[in-house]
Parts: sequence; structure tokens; C-alpha cells
Amino acid sequence: MSKHLLCVASHLKGFHFMREARRLGCDVSLLTHEKLLDKPWPREALSNIYALPNFDDSVAVRNAVSYLTRKTRFDSLVPMGDYDIEVTAALREHLRLPGMGVTASQYFRDKLAMRERAAEHGLPVPAFTGLFNDAEVAAFLARVPAPWVLKPRAEASSKGIQVFEDAPALWQALEELGDARTLHLLEAFVAGELYHVDGVVAGGEVVFESVQRYGMPLLRLRQAGGVYSTSTIARGTPEERDLAALNRQVVKALGLPQGVFHVEYLRDAQGRAFFIEAAARVGAAKIADVVFFARGVCVWHEWAKLEAATPEAPYVPPLPQDDYAGVLISVAGQEWPDTSAYSDPEIVWRQGTRPYHAGLLIKSPDVQRIETLMADYAGRFQQDFQG
Repeated sequence: MSKHLLCVASHLKGFHFMREARRLGCDVSLLTHEKLLDKPWPREALSNIYALPNFDDSVAVRNAVSYLTRKTRFDSLVPMGDYDIEVTAALREHLRLPGMGVTASQYFRDKLAMRERAAEHGLPVPAFTGLFNDAEVAAFLARVPAPWVLKPRAEASSKGIQVFEDAPALWQALEELGDARTLHLLEAFVAGELYHVDGVVAGGEVVFESVQRYGMPLLRLRQAGGVYSTSTIARGTPEERDLAALNRQVVKALGLPQGVFHVEYLRDAQGRAFFIEAAARVGAAKIADVVFFARGVCVWHEWAKLEAATPEAPYVPPLPQDDYAGVLISVAGQEWPDTSAYSDPEIVWRQGTRPYHAGLLIKSPDVQRIETLMADYAGRFQQDFQG
């Protein structure tokens, strides 16, 4: 008997998952926002598309999905993005379906909760504090030297992050936040390189992982501008082994039972790695494509295989290949920037559908070739498209 899956998506994503789940014999439906109804969803893979004005009214969402279950008993609810995780977790609890519930989901959405959980397990995190009590905040400022980073607890990536060098400015910012203050956390600023580990969990264990390094930390990119880039790092090095080992501890501590993950780490000048944040989703910004071209593994497909698995046909982890890949994406002054001057045979993808953006993805069996091209292209992108 085929499984009935309901994909929950507040953004236009998850196409690979939906198509693969259908190919594997699942009956796939979609719940999305009304404003996205006319978007190019993979309708050939979907039995039904349902829409709500938004997912803000939890009672309306619960009632709508409960109504749908009168005719279709869903075996699994699958969030396609960060902002769908909490909605889906609440629905699972109400409908008594397997998967992460509300509390467990917070370890992959709430930056304060995930830091507390990691610290409880003795894992390295930057010094941090919640913003509930003035005395606790003052003690933190006295104990931890500036700069300090003020972060929204539930935003994705580097959205809404501010860095402060002095206490008066920070206290003023907290005052301006008002009631929203407790929706933030404060932590020590750690200078270093930013990495991300992407992979698959089955039976509570990491069964596939790939370690990448951003060209520059996303906070610096958002504040100062530049070229977004990320690429796989050399496998078998102490750097790669240490990050992979730490990541397995983090994923287990946070309690992801099954699915995919995107976890970020900072590595300082002394080589110490710190857990920064975790998401129970596929990495955005072409990260899934970097992993695919480097390792031959589509994490969207693996996620679909996990959801489609049965006791009679259990999930089988992938056998990754050993290539390397990297992606660069830049805003551009031209509506349709010309990348024809970039003609190296390692190029496997060019941005061509998003106006005012230039992008390239490269692949090679040689990690040094990837690193050379990434450095060369980053400089050329700034000159050709941002100059």
C-alpha cells in the first residue's frame, strides 16, 4: 500500500522531494499559501494542492488539515523549509503522527533552545544568554568581552543579526525591541571561518554527510556585501574529520530521529570548532546542488526515500562518490549578466533564470582545482558584476 504524504510549504521549494516520492509510489499532496497557488509546482507529482491564506493562524491550519484527514489518512507530514517545521510539528502532535513534535522541533528552530541543548551535552558553543532577566544580561556582559552578537531566535541564516561593541548601545537596542526582546538571544562574537555539514539521518544515526566551507561568513556577507560562495573541503583531513565527528554528536544531542540536516559551525584561528545552528531541512542557496555534484547524492531524494520506506522495503543509505564542487552567486548590475567569459570545463551550471544575479557551479575530482577556481571567480565576479 502506498504512503500518503502531505508536504507543507510556505515557500516555493521541495520539487525534487515531491517528484521522487511520487516515483517511489507515494501519494503526495501539498499544503501551501494561496499566493503560491499559481506557481510552477510539480503538479504531475501531486495528487492534490491545498492552500490557506497563510500559516499564521494555528487553529485554522489545524482545522483545515484535520478536515482533510476525514478522507485521507496521511502517513507523514513533511515540512519543506525552516518556517514550516513548527507548523508541521504541531499538526503531528494533534493528529498523532510520527516524527518530531513541538518540543523536539525547537532544537532545530529556536537558536536559544539548540544552544542550551548542545551545551547540556558538553558540546562547544559560543558563550550565550537568553534575554529574559536584566541581571543575567548584565552578568553576561561583565563576564564575556565585546563584541556581542544579538540574534533572533527563530530567523533563518543571518537575518536580523546585529553586532555590538559597547554595552550602552546594546541596552538601547534591547529597549527598542520591547516585548520582542525575549525572541532574541545574545552570544559572544567568534571570529573565524563558517562551515556547514549537510546530510541524512536514519534510525537516529548520521548515514551520510558532506562538509563544506563558505567563502565568507554569511553575517559579513550580509553586512559588507560580496560574493556568496561555498564549496566542499578536502576529505580525510583533520579539519574535515573533526567537523564530521562534532556534527554527529550535535545531531544526536539535538535528537533528530530521521530526515535531513543542515548544520553550521564556526572554526576560529586556533582551529576550535563551535556549533552555531542546526536546521532539519535541505540546505538552501544551491547547497543541495553542491552536495549532489560533489558526492552524487541528492539529499532531497534521500529524504523522499526515508519517507517512502517500509518494513518490507527499508531505507538503504547512499554510496557517495568522491568529487568536489563549489558554487558562487552574486547580485549583478545587469538584468541578465553575461557569464560566457567563464569557460572552464569544470562549470556544470550557470544562473540563467534569476534577473540581476550571476551564478556558477563547478565540479572536479581535484579539490585544489576547485579552490583555485573559487578564489579566481570570486574576484572576477566582483569586478564583472558588482563593479
